[in-house]
Order: sequence, then structure tokens, then C-alpha cells
Amino acid sequence: MINAIQMTDDIYWVGVNDKETDLFESLWPLPEGVSYNSYLIKDEKIALIDTVKINYNDSFLEKIKGLIGERKVDYLIINHMEPDHSGSIKSLREAYPDLKIVGNAKTMNFLAGFYNIKEGTKIIEDGDQLDLGKHQLSFYLTPMIHWPETMMTFDEYDQILFSGDAFGGFGSLDGVLFDDELNINFYATEIRRYFSNIVAKYSPLVSKAIQRLSDLDIKMIAATHGPVWREDPNYIIEEYRKWSNYETDEGVVVVYGSMYGNTKIMAEAVARSLSENGIENIKLFDVSRKHVSDIINEIWQYKGVVLGSCIYNLEIFPPMETLINDLENRNLKKRVLGIFGSYSWSGGAVSRLQNFAKQVNCQLVEPVVEVQYSPDANMLDQCYELGKNVAEAVINY
Repeated sequence: MINAIQMTDDIYWVGVNDKETDLFESLWPLPEGVSYNSYLIKDEKIALIDTVKINYNDSFLEKIKGLIGERKVDYLIINHMEPDHSGSIKSLREAYPDLKIVGNAKTMNFLAGFYNIKEGTKIIEDGDQLDLGKHQLSFYLTPMIHWPETMMTFDEYDQILFSGDAFGGFGSLDGVLFDDELNINFYATEIRRYFSNIVAKYSPLVSKAIQRLSDLDIKMIAATHGPVWREDPNYIIEEYRKWSNYETDEGVVVVYGSMYGNTKIMAEAVARSLSENGIENIKLFDVSRKHVSDIINEIWQYKGVVLGSCIYNLEIFPPMETLINDLENRNLKKRVLGIFGSYSWSGGAVSRLQNFAKQVNCQLVEPVVEVQYSPDANMLDQCYELGKNVAEAVINY
């Protein structure tokens, strides 16, 4: 167990690292694990900001008691009620019966619903403050990033923004905590995968929150997942700003669904054409063999997306349906889009992709290529033409 880590004279990280959970929210793979970050402020009053997943309750309480001894925890501030951050609340209340739980009105609905806690609470509103002594905490309500009750807490003294899930990322903290201690390239992909899979649907609200926080002089960002940003907090703010505004790098993600290889041949032709026409960053994925969370992550990075699918039981190939449903859910926009597909005795994959193109705010590039049986030389020429046109649209977007 990593002991509590001192962040400033009075503030400590008392979170935990999870390398045992395979799927975050029972959906998203965690090959590099994940951290659940909780923070303790020692002042005239002692405050905790968020808790940890119930699996790690014992070590969490040990860290707290190791820091404060026989003193009591006066306040628990809940920025986010999702159980990976609120799971230890009941045990914490048992250990500190006089603990006052601080959150907004919507927080209290979740608190009662999840843990049947209705007493010993303090409801705050946007802009309210809490006096701990030296430290004054200000509260900023940020609903739907990514639950209705989410909020952020700003310590006026050390100028630390405790941001909840915003500015967080996948990846356990393997002996490190701060951005200046780690290889950011190792974490960057997992941070973007976290955003694109968990937060991206609420991008307009993320962008709005970033604008609202722009007046704060933030010296450090402490989210509920991932590193604490003390050397360059603007790095993670800028990344979230870029992603929430659908800004992308030059490159193309080609994703295909193929049972017997015909749609794969078309995808490879598109990818080769992209390369011949000036695209250096090309990601080619078999939708059946690459997890959807990784594909979404790459799509969130690059300007171009080309999707191709075979048909299965009169419908689009099921893994491709999963992908495009997820992209529709995240309101994909500001991309260059190409589509193609194949069928044998009944079409439908391309028509579903065309309907997807109507649902998202992207620039559809011609030709739309649909092959019956297997692609001949003429059809492969059309695939090359599609790749060429996508490349030109991406470069000139």
C-alpha cells in the first residue's frame, strides 16, 4: 500500500490504486489500472474531498488515521457521487459519527438513494464557501460532467482545484502522483481514452466549465482519477479544452467489419490510398478485434474517419453497430467521414452507415462504395478514389 502523499503543507493524497478491476464501469478495459483519488486537508477543521471504491475501504481509513491520529474528520466534501468515489462513505461515517457531509442538493438525493444517509449533511449552492481555518473552500457546480450532481472545489489558500472526474484519466499511479514525476507519454493515451469514453458525450458542458474556471488562478489540479497536475496544470486543461471542442490532429482512422475478408480488402485499399495521398497518421482497425473503447479513443484524436462493414442477418455487422451507436451517443462532429461496405445476397450495411452519417455532424466524402460479393478491380479503384478524396478533405479541412 502506498502511504498518504503530501501535496502541500496541509494537504495530502489519501487515494488508492486499483490494478485488480478488469473493466471500468463493467465496460471499459483497464490494462494499466486506475486510481481513485481522495484528498485530506489538515486545518483547524479537517476535511476530506471524495472517498474511494468500497474494495479499498480498509486501506483508505488506515491512511486517514495515520495522518490525523485521534482527531476527527469534520467534513466530507462530495464532488461526485459515483460509487467508485463514494463507496466508502458509510464506513467513514461509522468511523467519524459527527462527520458533516457537504454537497449540493442533487448530491443529497444520491446520498439517500445509495446509502440511506439523510442526516448530518450540509447543502451548498454554487459559489458558497466553507471555512476550515487557514483554508477557504469555494464550490463550483458543474452539472453533467458527467452526472447531474458533479461539482468542483477550489482551495483559495493553496489554489488547488479539486475537479472531480473532470481532468481525470485512466492509469494507476505506479509510485508517482505528480505530473512532473511521470512520463506523460505513458499516460496521455489513457487520459484521452478516459475522456473519449466517459466524458465526451458532455463536451459542450466541459467547454463551458473550462470557460467559467478561467478567472481562477489555478496552481494545481487534483482530479478523482489520474495524476495531480502541479507543474503544468494548463496541460490537462488545454487537452480537455481541445477534445471538448472537437479539435483534432491530421490523420485518419479506418475501421472495418469483415467476416470473410472482402471488406478488409476494401479497407486496405482505402488505407493505401490515404498513404499515397499524404496522410501519415493512419490507424486501421478490425472492429471485431480491437476494443471499441480504443477505437473511440483514436477517432477522438484524428480528423478523418472511414467506416466499412459487411452485412449480417440482414443488418449491419454487430460490432460495427456497437461502434456507430457509441459515436452517435457521443455526438461525434467536425470530422471528415467516408463509408463503404459489402454484401452477398442482401444489402443494408451501407444504408445503415449512411443513416449514421446523417445523425452526426461530419463532412461526408464521396464516393460511397458498396460491393456485392467481392471487390473487383473497378471497385478497388473506387476505394482508392474514396481514400484520395478523404485525404484531400482532411488536409484541407
